[in-house]
Parts: sequence; structure tokens; C-alpha cells
Amino acid sequence: MVVYQDKKNVYWFGSWETGVYRYDGKTLINYTTKHGLPNNRIDEIREDTSGNIYFNSCHPNSAIVKFDGHTFTALPAAPSYDWKLQTNDLWFRHSYQSEKVYRYDGIILYELQLPKPTKISNPFEIYSIYKDKTGNIWFGTNPSGVCRYNGKLFEWITEDDVTEFRNEGANGVRSISEDRKGDFWFNTEYRYSVYDSITLKSPQFYRRFESIGSLDRKKNGNLDEYLSSVKDDNNNLWFVTYRNGVWKYDGTNVTNYIVQHNSTAITLFSIYKDNNGNLWLGTHENGVYKFNGTTFEKFTP
Repeated sequence: MVVYQDKKNVYWFGSWETGVYRYDGKTLINYTTKHGLPNNRIDEIREDTSGNIYFNSCHPNSAIVKFDGHTFTALPAAPSYDWKLQTNDLWFRHSYQSEKVYRYDGIILYELQLPKPTKISNPFEIYSIYKDKTGNIWFGTNPSGVCRYNGKLFEWITEDDVTEFRNEGANGVRSISEDRKGDFWFNTEYRYSVYDSITLKSPQFYRRFESIGSLDRKKNGNLDEYLSSVKDDNNNLWFVTYRNGVWKYDGTNVTNYIVQHNSTAITLFSIYKDNNGNLWLGTHENGVYKFNGTTFEKFTP
């Protein structure tokens, strides 16, 4: 599901139903509910400034868990309206079917309701959280678009502007990333690069621009949606699709990397860049893959 490397260069692999795995380069340890996790599904992994690791499962009735290197401790959530934007806060998704998020300031885990965009009354879920290079927090939702919180205002780019699936429904904004120019990419819309600019003389805080279109560069291609994205150390953007492999965009060209097991393409979940710039993939049911500079190969500790 998710890959994370902490400040001590220890890797953490969060799984769908077998807990989390810790790998320090020599030893692989599997932690589950037997060790204190409230759920064996891990959707998010975070780290605070002191090196404590936090795990989140978006499963209903789950909890945010803090691991201090020895003990797992579930954090009680405090319903609140205390929206703030502080440098060291950790942000987590709430459970499914929820319009809420968690903000943890190191002492209190605040349970916060995300305000609805103007003229939108339909319920939504929060699918992704992203902190941009200027410190703003973005929330990707389904089906209300994406929201930016700058510590004072909640500004929305609504569903009509971040997806082309207006008449078909959408899979939600599952991924948010910034390219080398500072433009934003939202996974439900390949054909427009949406970027932040508070200097625009307009009621909107963004503009849309035509982008690369379908990943396969076909005029009527359907590859205009992805699950996860990341910018590598060379400023290339990498996009992970569920059934069509990984795609790299260098600003001009798009390159496809098929990920296979026993010569059969596999389904993918996520992409992650570690502390050394290495790229990792979380897959549906085939473990972890790592990029060797040419292809993604299965990682075996």
C-alpha cells in the first residue's frame, strides 16, 4: 500500500492486511495487531521531528497510532474547530465516508471538519493530503475537487475544473504533485496543469492550461487518470496507473515502464521517492518494487 523511509534510513512498508514491515537493511520485522496496531491495514505513514513513527488505517473505527521504537500507542481524537497551519503538524486522512481530517500538533490529535466549497452540498470523502513547497496543505477529495488551506482561507478548485469525467463520475483526487515550474498536477486531469498563483488579478487563485493529454499520447487515448505521482531528483514527474504501469514525463517526452511478475503485468497502488532519490512502488498483490535505473524489479530483503 505505502512505502516510507524514516530519518534513520529505516524502511517501513504498509500492507493491505498484514500490518507494517520494518526493514533496516539487515532485519525484516512484521508488526501487526498482536503488537498493538488497531488494524492490519496501513494507509499512511508519517514521522515527527523526534523520530516517532505514526500509522493510519482509513478503515472505519480505526485510530492513529504512534510508535516510539518500542510501543504502539493509539492517539485519542478530539473533535475540534481549531484549524491552524503550523510547520511541524502532522496531517492524516479520516476514515472512509468522512469529510474530516486529523491534525496532530505533538500533543493533541484534532479531528477537523473540512468546510464544503461554495454552492456544493453533496457529501465528499478526502482521498489525499499534500503539503506544498510553500507550506500550504491541500486536500484531494471525491467528488468535490481539491481544497487548499493556507492557514486562513479554504480555497477550492472544484470538480468541474480538475476532472473531465463530469458526466461519468470520477475516482477522486488521489494524488497531488508539483512539477519543476511549480505547477500543480491533480490525478483526475491530465489535460490541464493547474497551478497556484496568488498574484492573479482574478477571483480565482489558479489557471488551467492544456497539458500532455493521455499518457500514451494518443489523440483519443484513455490514460488520463492515475493513482499516485512523484517528482524525482531530476525534476521528472512519475505517474502510477492501476493497470497500465508507470509513466515518466520529463517535460517533453513520456516514457512507459511496464511492471511485471512472471512476464505478466501487475496492478499498482503507489510510488515513493526515498531519502536517496530511489523510486519504490507499492503494488496490489505483488509486494514492493524498486527502480534500478532501467526497470522496476521486485524487492526482496
